[in-house]
Amino acid sequence: MRTIRITGTGSALPGRIVTNKELEQLVETSDEWIRERTGIAERHVSVGETVVTLASEAARKALERAGKTAEEIDLILVASCSPEQYLPCCACQVQAAIGAVNALAFDVNAACSGFLFALNTADAYLRTGLAENALVIGSEVLSKLVDWTDRGSCILFGDGAGAVVVERCRTESRAVEYGNALPAAEEKRIPAAGILGRALHSDGTGGGVLQCGARELTTPYARTSAAKTDQNQPTDGREHYIQMDGQEVYRFATRRVPQCIEEALSDAGLTVPDIDLFVLHQANARIIDAVAKRLHADRDKFPTNLERVGNMSSASIPVLLDELNRQRKLHRGDRIVLAGFGAGLTIGACVMTW
Repeated sequence: MRTIRITGTGSALPGRIVTNKELEQLVETSDEWIRERTGIAERHVSVGETVVTLASEAARKALERAGKTAEEIDLILVASCSPEQYLPCCACQVQAAIGAVNALAFDVNAACSGFLFALNTADAYLRTGLAENALVIGSEVLSKLVDWTDRGSCILFGDGAGAVVVERCRTESRAVEYGNALPAAEEKRIPAAGILGRALHSDGTGGGVLQCGARELTTPYARTSAAKTDQNQPTDGREHYIQMDGQEVYRFATRRVPQCIEEALSDAGLTVPDIDLFVLHQANARIIDAVAKRLHADRDKFPTNLERVGNMSSASIPVLLDELNRQRKLHRGDRIVLAGFGAGLTIGACVMTW
């Protein structure tokens, strides 16, 4: 049986860090208020870095750690909801930047669930033999979509990119870890690497809860007033910024994320106590606390970095994965859950062995 394994991780963050104290100078807020409600203390913000430059840097690091060259990559998927250009897609720009001349490249937009949707898309390509390996990247520059006068949203988001290299393998294959190979006797006890179970869902009826507008239809053949067919869109100039109903997002996440994780665990034939780590989308510390409580899981199994990077949408899971990998907190044979939720509304979870 064929499956996939992660063989390299990488990440890239802008050098400019914006603290809660700095935000006190922009909007009516306080460091204490932000920490208490979100768990976030600071975030990285672009001063010129783009979705593509961040994605390319993260990709190069992931390739190096996987021991791969760009020319060996068959597929590049970039998950993003904040590209600088509509055309060409970010993945094609990354392909050109890193020299992955043999890769098929395209983008995936499922907002904060984007990395999981892209990872499962890569899994489908690799399992069916359409590709032998892939680069899966989540990259965002959300700071250009944030209304910096809105204290409810500007405190949340940060910029960055995370990438993984995945390779096609048989179920008896083992995952690659930083460091030396394990002794043969211990190697035999390591379960097969790869995705064991998954659950992915979308609910378009909730789209108005979290949205950001694009360019309007203003051709000579359409009246601007007639173009605004979505009654949920604001009409005061804020439609091109992220608009969010925080309470509804919280209710959605705390209800659906545990359900989605349990569905993925069922698909894998596992239960919550079988899992070593839960790597969740880093949106809000309160949401992560609530998910752990509803799953009756040990909160210590839910690592976070949102206190340092904020909510990076599709980049949050792969950046956290890379941090854990570099810190040697991911061990061969560990069973981990990846789970995210975002605009759409979208939600996803997958269970894998490292």
